[in-house]
Amino acid sequence: MNTQDLLNQIAFIKEIDKVKYIQRKTKLFNSDRCENDAEHSWHLALMAIVLAEHSNEPIDVLKVVKMVLIHDIVEIDAGDVFIYDTVKSHDNTDEERLAANRIFGLLPKNQAEKLIAIWEEFEAGETNEAKFARSMDRLEPLLQNTSNNGGTWKEFGVTYDKVYAKKSVIKNGSTSLWNYAEGLINESVEKGILKKE
Repeated sequence: MNTQDLLNQIAFIKEIDKVKYIQRKTKLFNSDRCENDAEHSWHLALMAIVLAEHSNEPIDVLKVVKMVLIHDIVEIDAGDVFIYDTVKSHDNTDEERLAANRIFGLLPKNQAEKLIAIWEEFEAGETNEAKFARSMDRLEPLLQNTSNNGGTWKEFGVTYDKVYAKKSVIKNGSTSLWNYAEGLINESVEKGILKKE
């Protein structure tokens, strides 16, 4: 056993506890409490397991689970940027890259490199696994907002066009889940919980 590797791994485990304190804008299902990043990542992991059969292409489910569990760890340093933020881009990759190097860099080199590679794959969104993982990341808040009568859409004045544009990424990983999501978006307009411009 390499004692230094173990100490590095424990340091990483302690550091990622901070994910539990990162508040997202989206509220839990049928709730007024904001979700935290740890809850979000856990939920996506279970969604990936349960919904894997709906992927457009065959996927390595364990790899998808790893992606969704680590994708927001960088927010410990970079912070959570609201997907509909009008000031700061949701794709703050420079800050996130620094955060990934620092946080994953706490691990032994081999583990750090593997997790950074998985995080980069998710960010690029090009592989079947990344496309499906990103579908989960966009579907969960949609389900939350529809359960909360518009949730953050109402709270922050987010319109149909913005929601449709951001959520259409779902179809890259799953056409069937996109068809369901698109139906929810249109139903939300009909119910008056999502406004068209």
